[in-house]
Amino acid sequence: MTVTATLSPDDLARACAEAMWQDDHASKGLGMEIVAVSAGSATLAMTITAAMVNGHGIAHGGFIFTLADSAFAFACNSYDERTVAAQGNISFIRPGRLGDRLIAHAREISRSGRSGIYDIRVTSNGVTIAELRGHSRSIGGALLPSEPNPNADKG
Repeated sequence: MTVTATLSPDDLARACAEAMWQDDHASKGLGMEIVAVSAGSATLAMTITAAMVNGHGIAHGGFIFTLADSAFAFACNSYDERTVAAQGNISFIRPGRLGDRLIAHAREISRSGRSGIYDIRVTSNGVTIAELRGHSRSIGGALLPSEPNPNADKG
């Protein structure tokens, strides 16, 4: 039995998030923070800085998408199966502004076999500014190390 088999689904999700966060230089570099993670769900936050504002004086859509995509990644990788985005479609509803703290909440809609569908809502001060629908695909392998078998070398 592996260590991961003894964890609750939400504890497993948090352990997976910790493992991913260690090497997630993109999300950390943009000042994102993990607010919450549970099985099939993740909430991340990011504050819009001057470097994220476009020529219209509003948050560049690419940064909003990146926050939503990161929340999507933590939600779909919450089962200790390496999973990537296969597709994402975003709708921008309202602009984000300099200094806004954006919150992206990802939730699982469907997960079957190697495929999943997730909805991600990005809000600022409780107002929805964007929604992303993401399709995931598991690619094999685990995020967490397996527990070593103490009897592996004993014949």
